[in-house]
Amino acid sequence: MAEDIAGRGDPIKTLQLMWGTADSPKRGPKAKVGLNDLVMAAIAIADAEGIEAVSTRRVAEAVGISAMSFYTHVPDKAVLLDLMLDAAAGLRAGDAPVFKAEHWRANVAFVARAFRDFYITHPWVLQISTHRPVLGPHTLRSYEIFLSAFDGLGLSEIEMDLSVTLIANYVHGAARDVARAKMVKELTGQSDDEWWYAIAPYLETLDFSPYPVANRIGPVVGETYGLGDPDMAFDFGLERILDGLALMIDKKR
Repeated sequence: MAEDIAGRGDPIKTLQLMWGTADSPKRGPKAKVGLNDLVMAAIAIADAEGIEAVSTRRVAEAVGISAMSFYTHVPDKAVLLDLMLDAAAGLRAGDAPVFKAEHWRANVAFVARAFRDFYITHPWVLQISTHRPVLGPHTLRSYEIFLSAFDGLGLSEIEMDLSVTLIANYVHGAARDVARAKMVKELTGQSDDEWWYAIAPYLETLDFSPYPVANRIGPVVGETYGLGDPDMAFDFGLERILDGLALMIDKKR
């Protein structure tokens, strides 16, 4: 999956648009559409066709304005991508949950699964590198919610942030695998099961004795879930990470 990059556009202009502090045009007729209309149209295109389908011209056409009119709202596609990321984060966040510290494992699992569902719903987000963070109001609210799942556990500020990063990186990787599986099926026109059935006769002719452990484990895995059960894998990995965090948190108490 090819990656685009967040933070490539004018950083101050991007922040002004995100936070609603950009100057409005002082002359001319009232605009037919607003900034939010453009951003939501771009998200809809990305959800349906992928981030590659998003262009300033395509977004402008979607809301019924000219490409030149688009630029009176957003200076370029680089800024648009950041606006999309922040707006999409707002679509993810519902009412802020009230976390109780004694239920921290359930709290963290809840947030992790919510992030995974978000990525699966909006897989194009996985194709945009956010090494430079998007500092819009919706993104910061999501960060606030995630941090709150670790609040009141005796962790330092750095430990809280690193715990969030640990979970976020795991969820990102797990969701990326789901998105890739869907992409492979679309590109090949063949499901994973169909692929297995196609190669099974040839595999049966091979000698796997030099690989005794793999030869013992592989057939069991194949019969259980083929190339993988993403839900099982995600739950297993998340529980092991929570087990590790529990050791750190217990030492703080």
